[in-house]
Amino acid sequence: MKKSGKAVSSKTSATAPRIAVAIMAAGKGTRLKSQLPKVLHEVGGKPLLAHVIAAATRVVPPADIFAIIGHDADRVRAAVAHTGVNFVLQSEQRGTGHALMVAREPLTDYDHVIVLSGDAPQITPQTIARLLNFHLDEQATMTLLSADLDQPTGYGRVVRRSARSAEVQAVVEEKSASPVQKKVTEINAGFYVFSVPQLFSHIEKLSTANPHAEYYLTDMAAVLRRAKQPVVVWKTKNSQEVLGANTRAELAVLDQQMRMTKCLQLMAEGVTIFYPAMCVIDADVEIAPDTVIEPFVQILGRSRIGSGCRIRSYSVIRDSEIGAGVFIRPGCILEEARIGPNAILGPYSHLRSGSDIGEGAHVGNFVETKKIKLGKGSKANHLTYLGNAEIGAGVNIGAGTITCNYDGVHKHTTIIEDDVFIGSDSTLVAPVRVGKGAYVAAASCITSDVPADGLALGRAQQIVKQGWASARRAARKPK
Repeated sequence: MKKSGKAVSSKTSATAPRIAVAIMAAGKGTRLKSQLPKVLHEVGGKPLLAHVIAAATRVVPPADIFAIIGHDADRVRAAVAHTGVNFVLQSEQRGTGHALMVAREPLTDYDHVIVLSGDAPQITPQTIARLLNFHLDEQATMTLLSADLDQPTGYGRVVRRSARSAEVQAVVEEKSASPVQKKVTEINAGFYVFSVPQLFSHIEKLSTANPHAEYYLTDMAAVLRRAKQPVVVWKTKNSQEVLGANTRAELAVLDQQMRMTKCLQLMAEGVTIFYPAMCVIDADVEIAPDTVIEPFVQILGRSRIGSGCRIRSYSVIRDSEIGAGVFIRPGCILEEARIGPNAILGPYSHLRSGSDIGEGAHVGNFVETKKIKLGKGSKANHLTYLGNAEIGAGVNIGAGTITCNYDGVHKHTTIIEDDVFIGSDSTLVAPVRVGKGAYVAAASCITSDVPADGLALGRAQQIVKQGWASARRAARKPK
């Protein structure tokens, strides 16, 4: 088992216990009023379920994680299959207790199972590990995770045997709570650890005698207490990490919390973020120290940004790798691009997937690139489209240049070797190669290879008719 937080308790046997994680991910999320399964709604830049899986995989390997899916199961499976977790199908959703009944067969190979909620994306691996270790230290059959909320209305309350005891006397739902119990601020967070043999020895005792006719996992506390099995509770100090979302408004709050947490983390690591509430930075983004992020910047997906960069306002960066010392002027869009150290982009550059910009290169105003390699120190500063091109070092691409890469059926490559000068408003019809050190005159249409150190001109012949304009104006005067 991977370790995070405390080591596994020394009170366990010499043989490490076999630990599984079961993630509840079968619900529809009716109050979201969406065709998308609840656990696939995004906060912090990825699905709710993906956050929970990421935390769990820092405690146990993916092979020991079981996502219990139900509503639109194929869609959920496809969204997180890359994580390597297992899936258990709960084809009929009859409650959280029923979910573990369905998962009984794969879970029986384990000693303990950690049960997580697939819609609580702020849960941390440290809390999961501490909950597990507390469970093992207490040699409990069931351990609940709890938290204190200032406004616990709507949550089940944890009633302890005494104020100083970890032993659970009862878990009381809001509707059944007495006035005194409603004043209790310690809530059941919906995360558990169970001893697997004891869980499945008693799970059939769960009842559907409730308004929704479902098997509730919460009721296992009462079932196990009646069976004289130890049921305990461990409380996290961070109540935010256990909160889920049932409405769009609650999703927005979660997203805001997670993004602010990310910004605070980055700033603690040496990144300057002006007005963090005005930036959108996804959970998996990495930014090195001394980089400056201006307001209204979005950095999304798995982007990696080196040290000493400056990213100016209104730029959007997704799944891109940016080297050290890069200057990104306002309004740039980067998608699956790679930018070498000390490059300068923008303003208003659009670098599409497969753009590889070399060290010290410039991509400027209203330049669009896709599937290109732009060499060290090369420049394309104005109003240019470069697609399917291999461009060497020290190349100057004049304003208005276009690589014509698509013939209506296939894409073709333009190769521009080192130290080439491409004049403004040139059209390069691929496949074509411009040799090292060659010049292409402005306004040329290049359809054949240009040899090294050559000059290519591809203009139509200019014709001048003296006096034509004055004759035309005279002819149009009214008689």
